[in-house]
Amino acid sequence: MRPLRFVALGDSLTQGIGDPVGDGWRGWAALLADGLGPAADFTNLAVSGAQTRDVLERQTPAALALRPDLVSVVIGVNDTLRCTFDIHAVAARLDTVYAAFRAQGTGLLTACLPDPGAMLGLPGSLARPLARRQRAVNTVVHALSERYEAVHLHACEGAWLTDRAMWSADRLHPGERGHRQLAVRFHALLAEAGLSTGPGPSPEPEFPVPTRSASLFWLATKGTAWVARRCTDLLPQLLALAMAEVRHKARGTSGRLDLSASAAVASALAALTVGEQAEAA
Repeated sequence: MRPLRFVALGDSLTQGIGDPVGDGWRGWAALLADGLGPAADFTNLAVSGAQTRDVLERQTPAALALRPDLVSVVIGVNDTLRCTFDIHAVAARLDTVYAAFRAQGTGLLTACLPDPGAMLGLPGSLARPLARRQRAVNTVVHALSERYEAVHLHACEGAWLTDRAMWSADRLHPGERGHRQLAVRFHALLAEAGLSTGPGPSPEPEFPVPTRSASLFWLATKGTAWVARRCTDLLPQLLALAMAEVRHKARGTSGRLDLSASAAVASALAALTVGEQAEAA
């Protein structure tokens, strides 16, 4: 009997940014792989900056070819940071990805994530549009995870979000302790589902926490460039969204923005159901 084969898909979170080991990154998925059973076969296809389109078009075909027993699909934050954000497209892509793995008999691991505006500490008028987008993505992930019987981690809330010891200098990626926290929680869910047989990852860091000077150096040399690349695309639209927030607040109609976002999510999920019914017919 071959060892369990685990493939991880996603963006910089799953790639392991924030948990440096040697000249590369380790991250929660690699930590989790060590606890999945004797000599588990692990492949990490996650790439920094990836969006749901990248997972669908590039990572999923490569993963399907490996015929994994378990696949993690943790994605969506980068979609919220783009002016092209469309919850209908996000939902359709995730539905296609999840369905492809389940059709192959692969166990599916998913998670909902915190909104980037809150993690970065942006002002309210800038943070609220991003929070609304991330809530929309999380709602879709919740619904599709239930539809495809995924093992789902609710990681968008909890004390770990406000514990600075869990996060790296950029405030968007977990540090080693945060990656370990994710691995521990995923492992517990998989053990409960009978999908992991090895010992759980340790929650305690293996390496010293980076010094303040090291963190500032990372921000200056790499972190700032990372944020700049995203903001070049997002900033013009984010400013427009922020102005809309201000106008609605002044008029006392802020609730309309939330209602509009909820309606878009409902429409996106309904479209998937209609499509599924049409295929069945």
